[in-house]
Amino acid sequence: MKYYLSIDSGTTSIRSILFNEDFSIVSIAQEEIPLIYSNDGWVEQDANLIIELQRRTIEDVIKNSTIGIPDIIACGITNQRETTILWNRKTGKPIYNAIVWQDRRTAKYSNILKKDCFEFIRKKTGLIPDPYFSATKIKWIYENVIVKNNIPINDIIFGTIDTWLIYNLLEGNPHYTDYSNASRTMIFNIKDLRWDNELLSIFNIPESILPDVMDSNANFGNLIIMGEKIPVKAVLGDQQSALYGHSAFNPGDTKITYGTGAFILINIGERLLFSNNNLLSTIAWCKDGVITYAMEGSVFIAGAVIQWLRDNLNFFNSSKDSELAAIKANEKSDVYFVPAFVGLGAPYWRPDVRGAIVGLTRDTGIPEITRAALEGVAFLVNDLIESVCNDLNIIEEKLFVDGGMSNNDCFLQLQSDISNMLVERPVNTEMTSLGVALLAAGVGDYKAEVDRIFKPEINLEIRDNKIKRWKDLIRQLIKEG
Repeated sequence: MKYYLSIDSGTTSIRSILFNEDFSIVSIAQEEIPLIYSNDGWVEQDANLIIELQRRTIEDVIKNSTIGIPDIIACGITNQRETTILWNRKTGKPIYNAIVWQDRRTAKYSNILKKDCFEFIRKKTGLIPDPYFSATKIKWIYENVIVKNNIPINDIIFGTIDTWLIYNLLEGNPHYTDYSNASRTMIFNIKDLRWDNELLSIFNIPESILPDVMDSNANFGNLIIMGEKIPVKAVLGDQQSALYGHSAFNPGDTKITYGTGAFILINIGERLLFSNNNLLSTIAWCKDGVITYAMEGSVFIAGAVIQWLRDNLNFFNSSKDSELAAIKANEKSDVYFVPAFVGLGAPYWRPDVRGAIVGLTRDTGIPEITRAALEGVAFLVNDLIESVCNDLNIIEEKLFVDGGMSNNDCFLQLQSDISNMLVERPVNTEMTSLGVALLAAGVGDYKAEVDRIFKPEINLEIRDNKIKRWKDLIRQLIKEG
C-alpha cells in the first residue's frame, strides 16, 4: 500500500499526518506551540521551536504507524501563511522571532499605506494594506534588527513558514516557496506572477532575500528524516490546501476553515477578479503551470476565542467543553461578543478595533458568554458570506466547513441559523492536511465523505433582529476605534 505524509505547521499547533492510498488517516502526531506576546498587539513565535516540534511530529507519526519510510511515496507541506522569518543564510539561524500573521505592530504604517497607495497595492497583489501580510513585517525587522545591528543584508534571506520548513528539513537547504504562499506577502504580483520591483521599492526590500517561487505541485526536493528521504511534491498555504481538500475545483465552490482564525475561500477560476467589498484576491494554487485564483475573507479570531475562555478565564478545562457550556445558555440571553482581540479582518480591515462583550446582566454566566463567543465567530463569518454574495452576484446555499471548531455541533448549528444556509461537515475535518496530501499524490478528484449537514432552525424574524443588533454593534465599535 502507498502512503502520503502531510506536514501541517499551524499557528497554535504543529502536526504531521500519515494518509493511506484511500486518504484515510493512519496516524497523527501533534504538538502545541506557544505564542509570544511581548507588547500590546505583538504576536511572535520561536522559529527554532517550530522546526524542533515539526521534526518531532514527523518522527512520531512514522514511529506510531509501523510504516516503513520507503512506503511513503510523497510528502506535502502546508502552513500558516504571512508569518515572517528572516535568517542568516550562512548560519541558518533566525535573526528575530517569527512575527505571526496576527501581529499588529505595523498598524500605523499600514494605515499610511491605505491612504497613499491602496489601489496601487491592491491591483498588483489582490491584498489590502494591513499588518496581516508579510511585507510590513519584513520592513519592521529590517529597520529594527538588521539596520540597528549592522547586519550585512547579503547574509539575510526571508521566508514564510513553508520556506522556513523547506530550508531546514529538506536536503541541501533549498530556498523555495510556492505561488499560494508568495501571494500572501504583499510584494508578489499575482497577475504578472513575479516579485514586484515597485512594491519592493516601497518597502525597501531587496529581491536578493526572496525565495524562488515554484508551482504548488513542483518537486521541491527530499525531506531528510531519520536518515532516509521522502520526496516533497506539494506546498500550499493552509487555507488554499483546505480548499483543495474539499475538491473545490469549480468557480463558485466555497469553503470555510475554522482554526485559530476563520477563513472563507471561493474558487474564482483562472481569471483574476477583484472585490468591491474589501475581500482579498489571491492565488489558490498553481498546478502544472496553470494558476487558479480565489477570493478570500478572514476572521482573525475564531478558535482562539475558545482558547482564551479556557486559558485566560478558566471557563472550562478543554476546548471541547465549550459546546457543553454553550448548550446550557439561557435562550433569552441577549449577550453579544465581538472577538476582535487583534482587530477586525475582512470586510472591515480595522486593526485598531478591540474585542467587546455587551448585554451582560446579573443572570449572565459562563454558558451565556461562551455561546455569545461562538455566535460572534458565526456573525463575523456571515459578514464575509454576505460580501462574497454581493461581489459575485450569487446566492450561496451551502457551506463546506472544516477545522477544529467544525467538530462543535452547537457552533455549526449557530452558523447555519445565522447564515440561513446548509452547513456540510465532512467525516475528516483535517482538510488542511488532506488537501496538500492529495496534491502531492497527484489526485485531483476526491469526494470527502459527509458526516452531517446542519440546516437552519431559527425563526427568520429573530435571525434578522439578531443580525441587525450585531451590525449596529460593529458600527459602534468602528466609530469608537
